[in-house]
Amino acid sequence: MSGEPLSDAARNASGGSTALDAAETDGFLRSGRFSVVDRVLYALFARHASDRRHDADRKRYRGTALDTGFETYLARVYGLSWVVSVGVMVPTLLVAAGSAPALLAAVDARLGGVPPVAAASRSPDAVAVAVAAIAGIVAKRTTVRLGGLHLRWLTATRRTDIERTLPAAVRYLELLASGSDGPRKMVEKTAASDAYGGTATSLRKALNAAHLAGSLDEGLRRVARDTPSRELLAPFLLKFRKHAATGDAALAEYLRTESRMLAHRQDRARKRARRFLELLTELFVAVLVLPALLVIAATALTVVIPEFLPPVDTPVGVVPTRAVVLYGSVLFLVALGLGGAVAVGTLRPPNQRASYDLPGSPREIVVSLGSNPASAAVIVAPPAFLLAVGLALAEYTLVNVVLLAYAAFAVPVGIVAGRRTRIDDAKDRELADFVHAVSGHVAHGRPFPDAVAAVAREVDLGVLDDDVAALAFALRSTTATGAPGRGDGGYGGDRGEDAPTDVRAAAIDRFVDRVGTPLAEGTLGLVTGALHAGSDAEAVFETLRIEVGQLYSEQRALRSSMHPYVAVGWAAAALVAAVVAVVNTQVIDAARLADLAATAEFVVEPETVHPELERFRLYVVTQATMLASGWFAGTASRGRYAALLHSGLLVTLCYAVFTLGGLV
Repeated sequence: MSGEPLSDAARNASGGSTALDAAETDGFLRSGRFSVVDRVLYALFARHASDRRHDADRKRYRGTALDTGFETYLARVYGLSWVVSVGVMVPTLLVAAGSAPALLAAVDARLGGVPPVAAASRSPDAVAVAVAAIAGIVAKRTTVRLGGLHLRWLTATRRTDIERTLPAAVRYLELLASGSDGPRKMVEKTAASDAYGGTATSLRKALNAAHLAGSLDEGLRRVARDTPSRELLAPFLLKFRKHAATGDAALAEYLRTESRMLAHRQDRARKRARRFLELLTELFVAVLVLPALLVIAATALTVVIPEFLPPVDTPVGVVPTRAVVLYGSVLFLVALGLGGAVAVGTLRPPNQRASYDLPGSPREIVVSLGSNPASAAVIVAPPAFLLAVGLALAEYTLVNVVLLAYAAFAVPVGIVAGRRTRIDDAKDRELADFVHAVSGHVAHGRPFPDAVAAVAREVDLGVLDDDVAALAFALRSTTATGAPGRGDGGYGGDRGEDAPTDVRAAAIDRFVDRVGTPLAEGTLGLVTGALHAGSDAEAVFETLRIEVGQLYSEQRALRSSMHPYVAVGWAAAALVAAVVAVVNTQVIDAARLADLAATAEFVVEPETVHPELERFRLYVVTQATMLASGWFAGTASRGRYAALLHSGLLVTLCYAVFTLGGLV
């Protein structure tokens, strides 16, 4: 790297100042690392980075993990702000130019005569330009402000990720401390594991800073200064520096104490999250029923007091107030459902969030159709689209076209996700048994490869039988080249024999990939790193057994605690559907409205209510409620794919009940 300007990412990792001097800037821009647009934006707007109003943004930026420098990010924000400003000014000018004459005429008629100068200053063109300029300035400043809020959001998200992954990372460091690796090697191995999320990213930043500064101590200090986790990661890194300088024994004792403390803190955080979820659920249910009640009330008020809800004049024409209430209610319900699902999803620990990658070839996508929700989504989407086209040609209403096509997509994908979840649950259950059995063999003095082979022969592991047999074969094939060494369980052999160690590490990595569950990814990495570091095999597998058992128990406890919230989501949807069904059959009826008009003196125009139209409007609101409830219940159950299944089923049931019952 000598003689080469630092990249934005390197400067960010080092924690140093992000200001570039002129020579570095020229070399950086000539190097071609910026796109043409970035170079233009940098030249135009990078000067704003030195403004005092962006000092808080700079501090927040240091807590993010963005690959671009602060000047580059800010230049992009300012460039976007000008684009948004122009995009707002042009339509505002067109609208203002068309409406300003009428508004000024109304003002003149109300105020009477005005002096000529004042009249000139209130010309329609001047007013339209002024309004458009004000709208553009507001849009520009709002965009810049949102850029700063985006940094705040990134910082908060990263802080949460760090605080969730730090306990597991410290447990791994504690295990590595029992081996022969030094502090720098321990940090490198922990940083290399994606299972530790934001903590691993912070440690990688510390290693980059250490490479630039020439000292791990300095790298840890810089990351501790800039990390968004001021209450957790920052003190840990500073104390890690202090005990690492004291000696290996002091560092191991500190990591042991810190691991226990973080475990207690994590348990308290889970209890707080559970209490927050209870409050969130109560709020969700309370708010969920309001839109349907509002639409029902608007319908009743229109019958009883027609003047109470007059039509609304808009640029696109006169719109009935009930339609405005309907559209607003639907948008509110969709936003409520998405917001509730996101809030519930953030309460789920990262190691219990399953994600599925789309295979790279069409053949693999077809083969994995029954076990990979991502593949199912790709294959099911075209038939769902064709169904939407067919329903539209059959003259179904637009609402039903969208809803039925959504259900045709969501339900099959959700079913595949449910099947994959059951398979993953079985794998996690058998994985806990596998680790427990291997730990028992290693505790009795068997080398790790022999222990795996014995478990593969003697234990029925169900869905993991083939994967464990493949792992045993891969480990056994390297035993001849890796002689058992001191206390490593036959894993690594002599410290100079890195080749067999790397082969066995690759075998374990392949086993983790085949299992493919978050539990496997977050735990079996302990074996590779710790045994390679020379840690005692018995201690490694005892720690692994405790880790797997604890995480599996937490996983089951979380799913059990989520069952009531799934029931609440379905119950709320059923409640709203039942209320709307009663209103449709008992209230919104032509004969009943005529009787009401005859008996109530204040009913003026009962004919303003069209029963079929009102029933359909209530049906639309009910379907929006089904979507919101399904998203909430599904996310509480298993995640976003389960949200598709629950919402799709609720939409289908609602359509069937309302159609077969003649309610729409």
